[in-house]
Amino acid sequence: MRLNHLSYAILLTALPTASLFAAGLDRSGQSISAFLQPGNYAEAGITVLDAEVKSNELNVDDMAKSYYFPSAAVKVQATDKISLGLIYDQPYGAEAEYDAASQVFGNGAQGTSVDVKTESLTALIGYQPNENWNFYAGPVWQTVEANIKLRGAAYGGNAKLGTYNIEMEREEAYGWLAGVAYSIPEIALKAAITYRSEIEHNTKSNETLLPHPSLSALTSSVDATTPQSVNLDFQTGIAKDTLAFANVRWVHWSQFAVKPTLLGNVSSIPAPHVRQNLIDYSDDQWSANVGVGHKFNSKWSGSASVGYDSGAGNPITTLGPVEGNWNVGLGGQYSPAENYFIQAGVKYFWLGDATAQTGGNPVGEFENNHALGYGLKIGYRF
Repeated sequence: MRLNHLSYAILLTALPTASLFAAGLDRSGQSISAFLQPGNYAEAGITVLDAEVKSNELNVDDMAKSYYFPSAAVKVQATDKISLGLIYDQPYGAEAEYDAASQVFGNGAQGTSVDVKTESLTALIGYQPNENWNFYAGPVWQTVEANIKLRGAAYGGNAKLGTYNIEMEREEAYGWLAGVAYSIPEIALKAAITYRSEIEHNTKSNETLLPHPSLSALTSSVDATTPQSVNLDFQTGIAKDTLAFANVRWVHWSQFAVKPTLLGNVSSIPAPHVRQNLIDYSDDQWSANVGVGHKFNSKWSGSASVGYDSGAGNPITTLGPVEGNWNVGLGGQYSPAENYFIQAGVKYFWLGDATAQTGGNPVGEFENNHALGYGLKIGYRF
């Protein structure tokens, strides 16, 4: 059942939309599948998400904005036993905006909005003592920046936090990654477990709040620690030119919280024991994707998957009122030549109903929502 390099790519590149709408701020899923490809390999891809997140109870038509993010990777087999890799992705993020006309999340002129961006560059070195084992590790460089505005009655209106703004300037920090993979090429079996450390950011922030002259503006710093995570990937051949695959991911969101100073000071008036967080989550995220890939002929192959994401707790922040999802995906791959391929995928998400909250107080229900993701990827062997 030994598969050639092209059919190996059916699974190891998998669907480009693998972790598109995940819990918390998770986006890319932080895959290192490109580094586990045989030989010298490079890829580049783009993923697009079009989501609808609405609340009939709160008269919110759709607060989710469409977004896209790129990814790229290169892996070089330097010697028989040493491999080197570099992976670029945008692991975390959020883009959302409520209608300015919303009484709950708007003030007539502006609506509540969130824009969180991250970038990550992972350098990897792997040691393969034989054809079965691969031990790898490396540093991770990561940036984070954000721009968030709170508007409307959900935040106490103009009398409290309804004119709050925060801009977190772009800041870089470092973490690390380590893992091990085991493979049996004769049966296309490969298993890998990868740990990523948390990364501590201390970002310069500019906060403003109009109705409180004594607390109207503050330039300080905000601590934000992106969470540690574990990815478990598995594949095996199950029939001629057919692979079964699975991915399980855990992300430590339950200890994630962003606590700006000015926001905390104002939210504690007149209750000093209550300080509101800008973003926090109550549960860790667990997600899983399982599926099959099949090579139809020398040029065409495809894959299908089913996935589940637990979410990061409920009630949840109004900046992302979704509790996990179920999803199904289809992918196709065209290989004009033995050394490169073009891959496209689509995934549909049934988003979990959630209770949105601010400062621990429920605001309303977001129900019957969905999302559609698309991905395109090009892979090349050299």
